[in-house]
Amino acid sequence: RWVMTMTNCKKPLKRLWISSMTDEAIKEGFEKLREGKDFDRLYAAGNARAIGDWLLGMNASRLYTLKYANGKGVLSVGRVQTPTLALIVNRYEEIKNFVSKPFWEIKANYRNVIFNSASGRFDTAEEAFNIVEEIKTKPFEIVSSEKKKGKEIPPKLFDLTALQVECNRKYSFTADETLKYIQSLYEKKMVTYPRVDTTFLPTDMYPKIEGILKNMEPYANFTTPLLGKTIKKTKQIFDDTKITDHHAIIPTGIKPDGLFLEQKQVYDLIARRFIAAFYPDCIVSNTIVIGKAGEHEFRATGKVILSEGWRVLYKKKEGENTTPGDEQIMPDFVAGEKGEHLPDLLEKQTQPPKLHTEATLLRTMETAGKQVDDEELRELMKDNGIGRPSTRANIIETLFKRKFVTREKKNLVPTLTGIQLINTIENDLLKSAELTGMWEKKLRQIEKGEYDPKLFLDEMKEMISQLVNEVIRENKQTIAIEEDVKVEEKKIAKPKKAAAKPLEPAQVTCPKCKKGTMLKGNSAFGCSEYKNGCTFKVPFENFGKTLTDKQLLTLISKGKTPKTKGFTVNGQPIDCSLIFDSSFTVILEKDKNT
Repeated sequence: RWVMTMTNCKKPLKRLWISSMTDEAIKEGFEKLREGKDFDRLYAAGNARAIGDWLLGMNASRLYTLKYANGKGVLSVGRVQTPTLALIVNRYEEIKNFVSKPFWEIKANYRNVIFNSASGRFDTAEEAFNIVEEIKTKPFEIVSSEKKKGKEIPPKLFDLTALQVECNRKYSFTADETLKYIQSLYEKKMVTYPRVDTTFLPTDMYPKIEGILKNMEPYANFTTPLLGKTIKKTKQIFDDTKITDHHAIIPTGIKPDGLFLEQKQVYDLIARRFIAAFYPDCIVSNTIVIGKAGEHEFRATGKVILSEGWRVLYKKKEGENTTPGDEQIMPDFVAGEKGEHLPDLLEKQTQPPKLHTEATLLRTMETAGKQVDDEELRELMKDNGIGRPSTRANIIETLFKRKFVTREKKNLVPTLTGIQLINTIENDLLKSAELTGMWEKKLRQIEKGEYDPKLFLDEMKEMISQLVNEVIRENKQTIAIEEDVKVEEKKIAKPKKAAAKPLEPAQVTCPKCKKGTMLKGNSAFGCSEYKNGCTFKVPFENFGKTLTDKQLLTLISKGKTPKTKGFTVNGQPIDCSLIFDSSFTVILEKDKNT
């Protein structure tokens, strides 16, 4: 279109517009050539995108290089590249500055089902410990047990980003590698056009579905149940209003022969997702059980698959770990039933967010920097995503080539240069994924004829003029650039851990009388209620070993020490835990191995 525009060509223009390279699709495309003017708005958007990227990238890269590179190299700045780098740097610094804090959770084991306290997390051990002490002698009562049938619909068909995310998660392929594999499958006519951002098919594709399924011979055991009856047609799959330039990535029905392993893996993901779309929903039974011990409420949830539906295409191999979403299978509970339970107090630490992988970065680019797990919401936010599906892999690779980012296994870690560049740039429009997403939305509006491309470029020019004036007036340090930039830290620093305060004797309640607290004597810990007749006492030395205050206070507060070395019985050394007997005398815990 540029060449034709520059040469002032006025000849009639027709366009071949196809989503598949099969002979049938190409012939059909030539029979239905489309008018060139139908694509004028798409050209206007592409033109505005290219000029806008050139204006910003060329000027901002020169600006920051001259101001901050100290003549040692080039600092590349781009409309999509820089906010993408900012996402990686911000996540890295968030982890680096994270201070881990302890918290406690109370669980109750009743009939081999783990119930979680409805109160959630506790900030202090004392508060949680007091509740455990209060409920351990009380029966556990079932308040309600509710079973609801639910359904899980099949996952959406693949667009390019979803395919890159899945390939990175499952096979550790980079976004660029996945794009190359899927492009080669497209050129071999085995799948449809890959550089797409929609997960839907047009309704006029429906009559072709049965033929594609019939031709997928390697998957005959999955396709046979679908053939010979009406193929499912739902808005989840077919929706003309959601089709952009092309439709979702699907197989063409051409047999996948002569592929190397990685191509086979990518094809298999696409084939299974396509077949699964036409399978019935997975039917599950969700159970929610509420119980109480004393005045404290607990709840447990469980899920049982009643009918696998589309999940038959994704059966777990023997020995494979269950996914985090898999929940415990529940026995039948009856409201009002009571019984013994075993309360447990767990100490945990708050965890920092994880470093970005290519999978999480692609999803975050797609939703303009927001963490969005919901498929429907993600679909709505695509207009505001940064970059296009076809360019995101290249943007990530550019960050590696510029030595702004490096890989550690699957993780993306910024280099010193990358970190300093983002910390030097003050202009939010240059590094904010959300603001860049607004530009992207305007470009999509140009495609739809809802925004003037001249206005978009005028806004871009105005922004660059302001940026140049701002940066010229700045007075900051130069940015470190080396021939081979080292990572700021080879391994990311572990989050700082808040120092746990040692347990004081006065904080520990007497397990025998439940009134007094601990006092430290010359040879033992004893109860502050000794004047009122409480005889509880724990000597410092037990079975030939002197224990630390921490070990003794753990024994008193939790009723048991961790397994400890150095005890002696009949002259023989023994590794064991200490516990109390019924009269609160310290004894060794019985162990079948000793």
